[in-house]
Amino acid sequence: MIARCRVDYIGRLTAHLPTARRLLLVKADGSVSVHADDRAYKPLNWMSPPCWMAEEPTEDAEALWVVTNKAGEQLRITIEEIEHDSSHELGVDPGLIKDGVEAHLQELLAEHVHTLGPGYTLIRREYPTAIGPVDLLCRDADGGTVAVEIKRRGEIDGVEQLTRYLELLNRDPLLAPVTGVFAAQQIKPQAKTLATDRGIRCLVLDYEALRGTESTEFRLF
Repeated sequence: MIARCRVDYIGRLTAHLPTARRLLLVKADGSVSVHADDRAYKPLNWMSPPCWMAEEPTEDAEALWVVTNKAGEQLRITIEEIEHDSSHELGVDPGLIKDGVEAHLQELLAEHVHTLGPGYTLIRREYPTAIGPVDLLCRDADGGTVAVEIKRRGEIDGVEQLTRYLELLNRDPLLAPVTGVFAAQQIKPQAKTLATDRGIRCLVLDYEALRGTESTEFRLF
């Protein structure tokens, strides 16, 4: 939808976007994002699943969308004028095709799953979810479920991706509680900080060591 709207976020902090012309995206996974025309793919504000949207009555606008997540945080979108509204079914996405290094890292880590820690076992590679496959789904020494996202270069987007997977996987009572491991050859400090804040463990991988050309070395944070 393209609309003139104003947006208020109410949660751990408050934020306000004054009235402007914006793109509103509501996706099949329940996520809602608000975009401007000058910030590439990054939204101005958003609500990640699991979340629920309801339309509430309003006297001074065409519509008021209230998007609430499980923590009770709200994204309140007041739509003053709708310029374009359309709906499209995109179907099932095949997922991101990783480059050779990332694909090989996934294969190697699946073969040497003990790199994640003593007692780890592999459940499945490319474990399917509604928003794409999780690289590795494992069990730790205590029998807990662990989702592993593997990148060549670990950045904030990868942490966000793993966070979305964890939110979906934790809805399944047969898997929950599910924890996460973010594994990469390099992990940016900002990504490490965000992962730690969300209870996700970081693992720095030595590609050559996993290939067996050197002694196996890795670092945990």
